[in-house]
Amino acid sequence: MEILVRQHYLDKIEKYLGKDTIVVLTGQRRVGKSYMLRMIRDLKAKDKNNNVIYVDKEKKSFDHIKTYQDLNAYIDAHYQAGKMNYILIDEVQEIEGFERTVRSYRTEPDAEVIVTGSNAKMLSKELSTIIGGRYKEIYVQSLSYKEFLQFHNLQDEDDALAKYIQFGGLPGLKKMGLDEDDAIEYQKDVLNTVLLKDVISRNNIRNVSFLEKLTDFIADNIGKIISASSISKFMKSQGTSVSPDTVIDYAQYLEDAYIIHKVNRYDIHGKRLFESNDKFYFEDHGLRNAQTEGTREGDIEKVIENIIYQHLIGLGYKVNVGQLQAGEIDFVCTKKAGTKRIYIQAAYIIAKDETREREFGNLHNIKDNYPKYVVSMTPGVTRNDDNGITHLHLRNFLMLENLD
Repeated sequence: MEILVRQHYLDKIEKYLGKDTIVVLTGQRRVGKSYMLRMIRDLKAKDKNNNVIYVDKEKKSFDHIKTYQDLNAYIDAHYQAGKMNYILIDEVQEIEGFERTVRSYRTEPDAEVIVTGSNAKMLSKELSTIIGGRYKEIYVQSLSYKEFLQFHNLQDEDDALAKYIQFGGLPGLKKMGLDEDDAIEYQKDVLNTVLLKDVISRNNIRNVSFLEKLTDFIADNIGKIISASSISKFMKSQGTSVSPDTVIDYAQYLEDAYIIHKVNRYDIHGKRLFESNDKFYFEDHGLRNAQTEGTREGDIEKVIENIIYQHLIGLGYKVNVGQLQAGEIDFVCTKKAGTKRIYIQAAYIIAKDETREREFGNLHNIKDNYPKYVVSMTPGVTRNDDNGITHLHLRNFLMLENLD
């Protein structure tokens, strides 16, 4: 099968090699981190001056590597003096005390260390504590729209966008094909695997039933401002009694496993973050759709907002929800310590005057000169100007690589 290269990630990895830095590829399982590592393995193995030591903890042949002592022994047995040794470890969090190994080999002049991991809390805690910041995290997302087109040999047209909205960007769908039943079965298997390995087992979850209900609730309420208290009250109305603290803990577990992303609210005028009432989005909107089942007719606006959020993250923005006294701005996006900023409103179809006033009016109420966008699927729109606000069709927006 043809291997499709996600070059921008490979370029990021290459940028940090040779700088006495451990490269850590993070992200949800099944988004392509392992393929990235194998590509690095194959590229480096082409040079006879290199020696590649590769460990894949999802393969049974590496089951014997359980602790950092086992890992040290395996690396030492395959290490070659006089060559540049590339130590590549897939799903490194499965190895107890792994941070001791990567810290040790990072200091070797003839070694480069690249690892992948699927648990944000574990990686940040262990690496920052033991290594002291000498690592670079590269967050790997599920496929962008442009990558989706490339992976599935599609042209940029409405039908392709509809498929992306429905199926999302898991690279594994390349093998499964875009048949709805097969795709949903695969996506549910992926989500169940991530929940089991990276949430339930890792955090010793006992109330699995509540975790499943919470995942369902967040999937059904992406893009809505919700709080732990409101979720707790809703669960109680459905016959499940949990405290707001438990909601916070379980939502954090889902976030640590990169299943969901929490987005804080930002007071545009006061220039401060609110401490409660957040929005949540899924790492992959296809997984979210499989979890909720059904068609997209009733929740298309939610999915569009999720897609826009992920594209903004892929462009390198830090994203918050904007709060005005008169209303809400879907996304306040910043780069370079806040010196660059854009505002974005997400909508499905803007046909009625009241819809236009709501989406464009809130942006007009922001009295600064930063770029402002409305992104929708309104027919006939490609890139229009409305008194300084740019109206983009979702397809055009997803093809952009820069919004500044």
